[in-house]
Amino acid sequence: MNCDDARRFQPGCREEMPGLRGSVDCPNLEFEYGDADGHGAELAELYSYTEEPELSTNRRCFEEDFHAQAQGRRWLELDGAQHKAYVMRLLDALEVVNRDKRLKVARAILYLAQGVFGDCDNDGDVLHWSRHNSFLLYRLGTFTALLELLNMEIDNSQACSSALRKPAISLADSTELRVLLSVMYLMVENIRVEQEEDPPEWKTYRETFRMELSFPVHTDEPFALLLFTMVTKFCSGHAPHFPMKKVLLLLWKVLLFTLGGFEALQAMKVRRREELGLPPLPEDSIQVMRSMRAASPPTYSIELVEQQQQQKRGHRSRRPLVKQDSLDIYNERDPFKNDEAGVDEEENDDVDSGIEGELDLMERDAIIPTVPAQHPPIERVSFPKGLPWAPKVRQKDIEHFLEASRNKFIGFTLGQDTETLIGLPRPIHESVKTLKQHKYVSISDVQIKNEEELEKCPMSLGEEEVQETPCEVLYRAMLYNLPQYMIALLKILLAAAPTSKAKTDSINILADVLPEEMPVTVLQSMKLGIDVNRHKEIIVKSISATLLLLLKHFKLNHIYQFEYVSQHLVFANCIPLILKFFNQNIMSYITAKNSISVLDYPHCTVYDLPELTAESLEAGDNNQFCWRNLFSCINLLRILNKLTKWKHSRTMMLVVFKSAPILKRALKVKQAMMQLYVLKLLKIQTKYLGRQWRKSNMKTMSAIYQKVRHRMNDDWAYGNDIDARPWDFQAEECTLRANIEAFNSRRYDRPRDSEFAPVDNCLQSVLGQRLELPEDFRYSYELWLEREVFSQPIRWEELLQYQ
Repeated sequence: MNCDDARRFQPGCREEMPGLRGSVDCPNLEFEYGDADGHGAELAELYSYTEEPELSTNRRCFEEDFHAQAQGRRWLELDGAQHKAYVMRLLDALEVVNRDKRLKVARAILYLAQGVFGDCDNDGDVLHWSRHNSFLLYRLGTFTALLELLNMEIDNSQACSSALRKPAISLADSTELRVLLSVMYLMVENIRVEQEEDPPEWKTYRETFRMELSFPVHTDEPFALLLFTMVTKFCSGHAPHFPMKKVLLLLWKVLLFTLGGFEALQAMKVRRREELGLPPLPEDSIQVMRSMRAASPPTYSIELVEQQQQQKRGHRSRRPLVKQDSLDIYNERDPFKNDEAGVDEEENDDVDSGIEGELDLMERDAIIPTVPAQHPPIERVSFPKGLPWAPKVRQKDIEHFLEASRNKFIGFTLGQDTETLIGLPRPIHESVKTLKQHKYVSISDVQIKNEEELEKCPMSLGEEEVQETPCEVLYRAMLYNLPQYMIALLKILLAAAPTSKAKTDSINILADVLPEEMPVTVLQSMKLGIDVNRHKEIIVKSISATLLLLLKHFKLNHIYQFEYVSQHLVFANCIPLILKFFNQNIMSYITAKNSISVLDYPHCTVYDLPELTAESLEAGDNNQFCWRNLFSCINLLRILNKLTKWKHSRTMMLVVFKSAPILKRALKVKQAMMQLYVLKLLKIQTKYLGRQWRKSNMKTMSAIYQKVRHRMNDDWAYGNDIDARPWDFQAEECTLRANIEAFNSRRYDRPRDSEFAPVDNCLQSVLGQRLELPEDFRYSYELWLEREVFSQPIRWEELLQYQ
């Protein structure tokens, strides 16, 4: 039985889910977006359910050695000095040559990092001792010792060749790697997370560990680069036994630890704007999005009357008027609606569908006079009035406005001059004043301007001072292999996407979840099917979070670092890949129940496992949604927004790949943050979709007006923008690529002593320098003289010219 057969038993993979057919039945999702899930959930996702027997193996390896040393006492009964002495003894034993003995010691260390669950009574105690032991292991140098063993396992050609010869790879092929990566992941995650009851010295250890991971000490590259190398080696087919889920989870958490999460990014952005002398941010984006409420496009009373009339006459008279173009072909039948319902998506939303609560009370009373009685008046009053975002204006927008005004009123332009208003009527003066009041200068604008000046005047401006931040160190280390890293991540993301079809030539991302013996009963098959789907979801979660972190940090560090990563993601077909991911029953994906809570760590280590049945596996947990899947969807939407923002050629890719109906179906998920990023993607392409599409999707247009930030002078809803000229698209990408290459060449390819440094032209000093010659030079010295000196004619006239 293969994984696809097991997948059919999984309830979260059904095409139709009861209770989720219409937008009215879809509840508001109480989801709080953050850097990661809860601490226990993040530790539980490290393990597959097929790895459960190894937990007892780790405990046995520890107790066989520990009881002989501790004379029958438990780990919890020892003091700090005894803990330290025993860990030092394990580290000494870790250096043995025998591979089996070394694995047993590594398992004992893993058991300590797992929280010595054999001595604990509940989940909280396990998590407490897991954090305590992780700090202890770090203080004694365990991470460095494990890093050496990890490098040995990566370079283990024998393991790679044996894996390549096997017809099917299973858990047994990656045992040593999984043990090492598990200990390292537990240490990184436990030390990364801060808690109020932490001892003061733990803060010092945390910062020291962060610096060691960010700035290479024992190697020439940061630790994250080693993990990127493992990803590319796996995707190239040279190491198919690498446990990719653990590698990707560890990579994500290392980047999150060393670079910083979303709140740290916001703080760094505020600090960077202060350093550059820019005005403060108009609002905190994270707080604004958390205060927004989920919504559905509003339904006006006139549309309700028309809808009732259409239902009576079977849609015969109005169907030609609302027929959408090919971009909305997927909306002809909405998978979330009742099979009997034959009306269009934009016309079948109930009055009480969600967005009405977001409307201003006066506007709501005017538009929808009949309010359902079950709506409490307190909820209506508590909704914030006005737009959620402060409007913004770019310098380019002001220049375009003045260019059009001068052409209209005085017949000529003044280039980029935004101060001279002579000859323009008074309303234009007021308009320019209003535009300048909302002008927003980003950090990227300043960086682009500085880069242009450095390219024009390299000698007068001198050497650029580059701050040595963890982000800068990582980019410099990734630079020359960055395209391969991006391609490898997208390959794995494609293989883990629910919409991907299994192919024989695709990479096998299930090597670290499939057991050696495949299941034989239906119950075992259901359990494996859930485990496989959960495995894929965790991979999607880690890759989406990794890519988003890289894009956000590189953009803050330097805009051309961000553009370099973005271009290679676009070249590797990231945009159609994300659209392919969303071209599914997205509500079914978000509410999928691919988890068995009684098998999750640390619950399964301290409580007796109840008897599993087919009914209990189908029922799953009682959660309203799957946190990791909703987190992945929002991450992918944010990545898509970052790739396409202000890039008209990439926006056209959204249009060509018919993304509008795919994105509109995602609006069925009633979560404010996800809806916001979907509406942003719809907004940037509305000008290209045509008048008929806009006419047929007025409720979506209204939602964009209400939710998305307004850009003054942006006529996105009408398609008259000057930037909509298709012949500029190719030149835009080529110009951007040239700027990126110039930036990388200037900052990273050019040696420190550049061609602008003084040249030593003194004959005595030049000939007096000692040159390092190769060892075999003296054997071929006469041949070299004959070829390079005696056989070459001397041009005395040219030589005299340089005297």
